[in-house]
Amino acid sequence: MSNTFSNKFVADEKNRALLQETMWGPNAIRQAEELASHFRVTKDMKILDLGSGMGLSAFYLALEYGATVFATDLYADPTENHERFQSLGVADKIVPMLLDATQPMPFAERYFDVIFSVGAYNMFGDNEEMLPKLIPYVKKGGYIAVAFPGLKFEFGDNCDNVPPEMQPFWEVPEVAKTVRGIEWWKDLFSKTDGLEILTISEMVCHDIAWKEYIASIDPNGEDKWTLDMKAAEDGKYFNTIQLIAKII
Repeated sequence: MSNTFSNKFVADEKNRALLQETMWGPNAIRQAEELASHFRVTKDMKILDLGSGMGLSAFYLALEYGATVFATDLYADPTENHERFQSLGVADKIVPMLLDATQPMPFAERYFDVIFSVGAYNMFGDNEEMLPKLIPYVKKGGYIAVAFPGLKFEFGDNCDNVPPEMQPFWEVPEVAKTVRGIEWWKDLFSKTDGLEILTISEMVCHDIAWKEYIASIDPNGEDKWTLDMKAAEDGKYFNTIQLIAKII
């Protein structure tokens, strides 16, 4: 995976400034490019991007493939996202929406070719109830493709294997609950009928996506916690997991 689009994108100073302003986590454009490389995306597709944040993954899918993307998030302002998409020349391909993925969604069944999510699925999909809710929205033969923060090995259901340097961060309930290893996620997806796991692996772009995000964080700002956590982790424990499943 060469991340050709991403490399060209970040080489431009204006684009780097855009990333500085819009990254809510490790570079979502790099993750979206690698995730989308595992299946065929076309301009005729309708894609539901869950947890799209400020729209970087949706922007990539619309610009690179010409797909129609519904960029949904529970916290990002859809008006601000729309204005950003206008400035980037992709507003005609992206529908920005305020949406809670855990609630019934305002879409027809079998409406989407792909459900796509970068950096967010672990925050709402870490349970056996989520996938059965999502599958009806995807056409037969379509895909659920997600990428999210993970662990190289499990810290345990009771967090009994948390390394000492990571324990202060695992005291945050949402971190301990949602950051898990590949085998944990594989087991969770395998419990759901109606899909076939095609790929589950560590993302190649993990290191550079994190490096670009870290460079965007103000060391004196509200995200200093992230800097401290990544410094403590020092490349030993974190990965980024990608999982692609086909609806059957």
